[in-house]
Amino acid sequence: MAGFDLEHLKAEASERVGGPARAEVMALLAGVLALAMADQGAVAAAAEPLKKAFSLGNTEFGLLLAVVAFAGALGALPVGALVDRYRRNRLILVAILAWTAASALSAFATSYVFLLATRIVLGLVTAAAWPCVASLTGDFFPARERANAYGFIVAGEFVGVGAGFMISGWLSGLVGWRWAFAAMAALSLALAGAVWRFLPEPRRGGQSWLEEGETDPRAAERARADRPQRNEADAPATGSAEFVRQLARKARIEPRADLVLHEDPRRRSLVWAIGFCLRIPTYRLLVIASALAYYFLTGATAFGMVFLIHHFGLAHAAATAMVLVLGAGALAGVVAGGRLSTWLLNRGKLAARVTVPGVALAASVPVFGLAIWIRSAWIGVPLMAVGAALLSAAVAPLDAARLDIVHPGLWGRAEAGRMALRNLGEASAPLAFGALSSFIGGADGLMWTFLIMLAPMLAASLFTIPGRLAYPTDVATAAASVDALRDQRSDDRGPAT
Repeated sequence: MAGFDLEHLKAEASERVGGPARAEVMALLAGVLALAMADQGAVAAAAEPLKKAFSLGNTEFGLLLAVVAFAGALGALPVGALVDRYRRNRLILVAILAWTAASALSAFATSYVFLLATRIVLGLVTAAAWPCVASLTGDFFPARERANAYGFIVAGEFVGVGAGFMISGWLSGLVGWRWAFAAMAALSLALAGAVWRFLPEPRRGGQSWLEEGETDPRAAERARADRPQRNEADAPATGSAEFVRQLARKARIEPRADLVLHEDPRRRSLVWAIGFCLRIPTYRLLVIASALAYYFLTGATAFGMVFLIHHFGLAHAAATAMVLVLGAGALAGVVAGGRLSTWLLNRGKLAARVTVPGVALAASVPVFGLAIWIRSAWIGVPLMAVGAALLSAAVAPLDAARLDIVHPGLWGRAEAGRMALRNLGEASAPLAFGALSSFIGGADGLMWTFLIMLAPMLAASLFTIPGRLAYPTDVATAAASVDALRDQRSDDRGPAT
């Protein structure tokens, strides 16, 4: 009976995301994001043992997380250029293997400087995660369904943070922090094997999306390799970019003529690509909003375990368990945000992918504020879970919206530009949280730091909401670029003979 129930649950979950092939790809891409974030959770959970081992203060500990993000900011842009030109599944595999080696070396760190050096390597290799995942998501899933797909994929980030917290919190308390890093390395090696065996490389340009009900993504991709090139307008009934274009046409939205592409952007330089993306109004607003939201999330994650222990008076094991509650809220939010924005889009609300995140981010600020102020763990932790749900509800729609407004030939570099800015924010967040809490001092220094750092979250909502005005025009512009380049290729081939 138990086996039957498990199979039934797997079948039901597969059906919810559109079939076994989609479920498999979503799980692999979510695993990549989980790996990129698991280290952050692992280090945060081992905060107290690491501080004792190397005699660290909050600022020095914050630097352990900051150097990963700084290195990621440096590596993101060149990786984005590689993503637009080379096989993304192989880039992911190389990054995971390098991540495994760096994480294993961290377990043997004999000094603070040694540990910092291994974490710089981690930051450089994990820079490949998001650009590869964003580009693959665009090619595996139709535009109309990307927010929903992103909801499940981005859940990997929160699962990764939670898994890092749980595994590291348990192991560091039981056998020491070195075993926590060793466990992370072992998990990453297992993911490398899964990526090598199960993740295919789809054709580029959003033309290789998986149909509902397909069972094997590798077989589906091999079959498509023998078919003529197609565009997403070929199957509007299944949900595609054509649906979004139809909404734009119905609203009589004209593209920005100066931003319509007439040559393949994959042939252009990295500097040109980033400059072009920055000319897109919605891209600028959403990239800034995303960086600000992750700024708070990164700082809160870095000092979350310390805050739970000291603010609520919890034991280390109890604080680790509370992370499950926060993780459940984040997971529920990220899936709900993707589904809600997709539901609204299907009902003709073209700007839903921008409106939902703006409202969710604004609502999260007072909820987090109350949760941080309250001293009771029984009230504060559930409120934090609600705040985490609201914050994470913004992620999937924003990620899908960025794909909507950028030509597929720029997806890798556009995402790399966002990640460079996001990583700079993530690099400074732990340092700022640590320095500010030390400056305020006292038993409530960290509480006041968390409250003050809610300001970037509010700013993120203020940047997102105006984006709903520019988004429809930018969607129409990206669609016009796709059409112009497709027509140009048809003209270059000439009439059939």
